[in-house]
Amino acid sequence: MLEKVNLQRMIMKDEYKQESAGLKLQLANLQRAMKEAGFPVIILFDGWGASGKGSMISDIILTLDPRGYKVYSTLPPTQEEAKRPFLWRFWNKIPAKGQFSIFDRSWYQDVTVGRIENGMTDEQAFKKMDSIKTFERQLTDDGYLIIKFFLHISKKEQKQRFDNLESSKNTNWRVTAIDKKRNRQYSKYYVAFDDMLEYTDVDYAPWHVIGCHNRNSALSEIYRVLVKEISKGIQIKKEKDLQAQTTALPEIDFLSRFHLVEAPKLKEIDLDRTLEEERYKDLLNKEQKNLKKLHNRLYRKKVPLVVVYEGWDAAGKGGNIKRLAASLDPRGYEVIPISAPTEIEKAHHYLWRFWQGVPKAGHIAIFDRSWYGRVMVERVEGFASPQEWSRAYNEINEFERELRSAGAIIVKFWLQIDKDEQLRRFQERENTPGKQWKLTQEDWRNREKWDQYEEAVDDMLKYTSTDFAPWTVIESQDKKFGRIKAIRTVINAIEERLL
Repeated sequence: MLEKVNLQRMIMKDEYKQESAGLKLQLANLQRAMKEAGFPVIILFDGWGASGKGSMISDIILTLDPRGYKVYSTLPPTQEEAKRPFLWRFWNKIPAKGQFSIFDRSWYQDVTVGRIENGMTDEQAFKKMDSIKTFERQLTDDGYLIIKFFLHISKKEQKQRFDNLESSKNTNWRVTAIDKKRNRQYSKYYVAFDDMLEYTDVDYAPWHVIGCHNRNSALSEIYRVLVKEISKGIQIKKEKDLQAQTTALPEIDFLSRFHLVEAPKLKEIDLDRTLEEERYKDLLNKEQKNLKKLHNRLYRKKVPLVVVYEGWDAAGKGGNIKRLAASLDPRGYEVIPISAPTEIEKAHHYLWRFWQGVPKAGHIAIFDRSWYGRVMVERVEGFASPQEWSRAYNEINEFERELRSAGAIIVKFWLQIDKDEQLRRFQERENTPGKQWKLTQEDWRNREKWDQYEEAVDDMLKYTSTDFAPWTVIESQDKKFGRIKAIRTVINAIEERLL
């Protein structure tokens, strides 16, 4: 892609002023339209050192209302960031609806600089680029617009700009030994950049390669792209919003994307399994000691663990989590309770709030309910459109694959009870003053839709039980049996990884 760029294009100052005035006014108006439409936009600037990324961003944001954007400068990951999946820090910076996120360098740094300087193999680099394409597709599927600029200059032009910066005592600090080394290795970076541009130039997030020898020409082209793409994006959003209200449910077929393991239907689960009190106490003590030792090994090996709890209301999730967590060092785990999303969370991609809870290496995250609400409560209650929740099976599998690729162990539980047992527990809560707070009108409403939820759960188990993150159904009719099975399942998953 780089060889096709015209680096000689020139625009004189007066011509640029005349042309850019109208474009800047259009961009300012589009920002207001974005806010009204709830349309989020990500703009990223990648390219050569000294190609003008900071200067271009500074010019653009002067046109915008500062309340509607955030600018992020991407540096090498900190120690904390390096302990999590490489996209974690970028998921946390995506904009809310109606807002801009502007990146000075981006997630592409890992696959270009890393390939030349950090010993990343070609296979590793392209695997990360696959993750990036998935990331960008998930965002654009959810209505985000991603505008990607690569600012291109020649080796000679870059060297001249470095020399000019070094010649002034006010700017010589901006040129480092690494900058000079990269200029000497320009040809290596050229190949890495060109590979990256070719491989990640996709229809839902194409690259715009800008020749930057002449600043006026570069800025003029950038403004034209911004106005064109944002205008088109707002119109497409309106059309998709209308289509979502009228289109029938698409077929669900993800078998070709992931290797799924067979999961039982809920009606097939044998709920007669029980444990006697004394046997339960002995096993609980034994297995908690085993898990405590394994937690220490997880920490030393820097292996993260994600445990997901889903299940019927009153199935015993809280008590199950309590017995599991009792084995763990409190400095090394977090229980993350998930309730209905806040207004801020609803203004982002639905996975955004869950990425924030991803554990760092050697730590454990226990989710009391999770991202699976997208294909259960949001499906049944109509909070997500058929297109959104049917798409989510694949998105969730991709999310969990990213966690697994970063080294995480993923354990997922569905706690199963029957409808009669749920009623008995509801009535017990209703008649016990110390437990009444656990029972809400929403619990009763959900119970009335038992069959709809059962169908949704069966689909969830069918389409998201992958070989790298399979579901385990916990027979929780007898809470004691369910607690022991859950702890043993976690132990087995850890031992399988570490041994």
